[in-house]
Amino acid sequence: MKSLAERLQIRGRTMRLAQWDPRSTPQCKGKDQANQRLAENLARIDELQYRLHSEARQSLLIVLQGMDTSGKDGLIRNVLTIFNPQGCKVWPFKVPTSEEASHDFLWRIHRAAPGAGEVAVFNRSHYEDVLVVRVHDLVPRSVWSLRYDLINEFERHLRERGTRVLKFFLHISREEQRQRLLARLDHPLKRWKFSDADLEERQHWRSYQSVYEDALARCSTARARWCVIPADRKWYRDFAVSQIVADTLEQMNPRIPKKRLALGKLRARLGR
Repeated sequence: MKSLAERLQIRGRTMRLAQWDPRSTPQCKGKDQANQRLAENLARIDELQYRLHSEARQSLLIVLQGMDTSGKDGLIRNVLTIFNPQGCKVWPFKVPTSEEASHDFLWRIHRAAPGAGEVAVFNRSHYEDVLVVRVHDLVPRSVWSLRYDLINEFERHLRERGTRVLKFFLHISREEQRQRLLARLDHPLKRWKFSDADLEERQHWRSYQSVYEDALARCSTARARWCVIPADRKWYRDFAVSQIVADTLEQMNPRIPKKRLALGKLRARLGR
């Protein structure tokens, strides 16, 4: 039986998001089962991160991409905050600052890559430079067309340096996005998240779907595959990502370093 990651991974040089059902729930029978397995996965992740941090040899990079309201913030809050903040950093990549814009597009990304024993979570990422720049025609084709290979090479370099790269595209339907935008308007505590820009970007839905398809297909490599996470159902989104993160950490098999101690002498000294 395929693992959940294998079930959701993109393989091949072409893909169509229309063929992926954002309301599907592969390998999960319902919300109750998802919540139970989420709790189990969080316990696994907690222990495995402790081992990863103490081993201080490998690292984990988690990349989150998706349309507006796809649930990146909710996923971080519900799943990824299980990571001990001493060994985990969340990076929200927004419009580049003047300093960042004065360097190549990967400069700010490389600076945020996790060190040995660390976990990094990218809320949006280097993929914005082959997504929004295309939709809004911010750079010429001669520039963005070269970036796919540069991204693949960058991720290959990370993998060879001991960083496992997990990339999740949170896939929602256009109707689900509409409902979530309306919910922001209806909920007093969520209205601050609403922006006119959300409506403007929504007008480019088809363009974003197209550029995402290119990015997901061209940059899903053997070293760093994309997973398409059906995200219309938030409870399934959280379960699926937790399952893949926990399974990946187990595959990495981080080990707590062995330390030779004169236990008898130490206990005797502590007993004084």
